[in-house]
Amino acid sequence: MVALKVFRYQAEQNKVYKRFLELIGCKVAEVEHYSEVPFLPIQFFKSLDVITGNAPVEKVFKSSGTTATGRSRHLVTDWEVYRTSFTRGWEYFYGDIENYVVLALLPNYLEQGESSLVYMVDNLMRLSNDKRSGYCLDSLENTARLLNDLSQQKDKKVLLIGVSYALLDLIEQFDFELGNNVVIMETGGMKGRRKELTKAELHRVLKKGFGVDAIHSEYGMTELLSQAYSKGNGIFETPPWMRVLVRDVNDPLSFRNKKKSGGINVIDLANVNSCSFIATQDLGKLYEGNKFEILGRFDYSDVRGCNLLIS
Repeated sequence: MVALKVFRYQAEQNKVYKRFLELIGCKVAEVEHYSEVPFLPIQFFKSLDVITGNAPVEKVFKSSGTTATGRSRHLVTDWEVYRTSFTRGWEYFYGDIENYVVLALLPNYLEQGESSLVYMVDNLMRLSNDKRSGYCLDSLENTARLLNDLSQQKDKKVLLIGVSYALLDLIEQFDFELGNNVVIMETGGMKGRRKELTKAELHRVLKKGFGVDAIHSEYGMTELLSQAYSKGNGIFETPPWMRVLVRDVNDPLSFRNKKKSGGINVIDLANVNSCSFIATQDLGKLYEGNKFEILGRFDYSDVRGCNLLIS
């Protein structure tokens, strides 16, 4: 299986992951299934260079955050792997991007810069080959006018991808009745700008405000080079090179049965040059068909003991 080949490669060629495996007593040669692979705590991306191999770094992506030390860093040594991952991932779920006008409400990501999400959206806009695609930067009023106008033209589908608080700002100030040719896709939480809502409540409010039947979601992060998508009800699906498992919160090396909540672990084979086995800080449930749901995040920001490798 490809995942096991990647695991053995990274266990040897990734200094951070190799040291982590040594510290937890993992015997690499005895791992025979991807479910037996130890997952690297995502917090290591904040303090260490998680790289496999010796290729030069082409780009550094950073997570959103309030301080430089609190931001995760993903060192990308091959741009083409990321481009291929997000374009094929989009096509897998939504088809040809040229069938869409791509609009984005991502103010906090643009402000901080170095965002993998912004890079992805930039490229989706370019690949849409439509002059109407772009960032909604000037005013919410102009954004509302453009969105309503595009929803009436029907020549293409419209994607509006936005951070949750910005989408809420938009529907609180303007009226919409967009219909089925518009995809509203939320990504991320309130970023400290608003009170957090459950996904169910957020989607209920957004569906009513935009006049659409479903709210889509993108599940991605700085530390991953692939995305999962939900077309409604907060249930995500992954592309074939990505898989989600749910670990026991009290025993990170064991996994939960389907429909039981726990910590989200992600296998992302697009991370071949960093680490493909990531234990995230998200809580969720796993369903049949490799579908999953995000329930929230752990209450703590950093797992104790993550400084073991810094010595």
